[in-house]
Amino acid sequence: MQDGHADATQARGDGYFSDFGSALRYWRTRRGYSQLRLAVDGGVSQRHLSFLESGRAQPSRDLVLKLGLVLDVPLRQRNAMLLAAGFAPAYQERSLSDPELSSVMRALDFMLRQQAPFPALVVDRLWNLVRFNEPAAGFMRWLLGLPLDAAIPRDGSINVLRLMLDPAGLRPRLVNWQAVCADSLLWIQREAMADGPGSEATKLLAELSALPGMAAAAESPVPNLDRRALPFLPLTIAHEGAELNLFTTITTLGTPHDVTVHELRLESFFPADNATAAWFHERFSAAT
Repeated sequence: MQDGHADATQARGDGYFSDFGSALRYWRTRRGYSQLRLAVDGGVSQRHLSFLESGRAQPSRDLVLKLGLVLDVPLRQRNAMLLAAGFAPAYQERSLSDPELSSVMRALDFMLRQQAPFPALVVDRLWNLVRFNEPAAGFMRWLLGLPLDAAIPRDGSINVLRLMLDPAGLRPRLVNWQAVCADSLLWIQREAMADGPGSEATKLLAELSALPGMAAAAESPVPNLDRRALPFLPLTIAHEGAELNLFTTITTLGTPHDVTVHELRLESFFPADNATAAWFHERFSAAT
């Protein structure tokens, strides 16, 4: 074993996979690779790959990293694969307050400001809120009936998906909540599939799926072909006499070598019609 042996033992007790072979087999299958194809792309023999998956052979650190790259495994899971193989993690997971991430935070803050007067949020892979612009804060206060000066935490304690899908949260404001809920669940389902069994994403998916009405919403909706189809799923919100139609874009940072940076997402909200655009300009133009 290498210098990560103690951490690897802990990972096998608390992590997503009990051993490297299980993790490799999971990701190879998830990516639709045969053993032969992965062996060719990874520069190893098919026999050795078979031995790795069965536990009859152990990989080198470089081979774990190479196979993770070939299979496009997320950085967090590449670290988990290294730990399961007995090695220390290769990718750091810094705090957002780390000075080494200051340039990333400046870039995110710039994009958040540019989005005003429309809302924009920065979330982590589990959709915990870690950053936002002033229109987003004001929009949340309005939807939740909070005072104009109410503080919105930036510490990840607010989960955006939970807030939106819970009947005690924003769901009553969503006119098309079933379609939105079904679409939103797909995001966390992707994370759950990426993380594997026993992960935080899997637990969050189970929690959200158990909310009232989610089972019906998760069924594939039949599109309404009698109405003019939009090129995106609108988020239709009705509150205090206003009906707003929005759509969102998701931005990620390119070529990250840090787990935290790799998992950050910037969600920007845009008006889907002129009336919605006018509402946001009138209400939040001062935030630009």
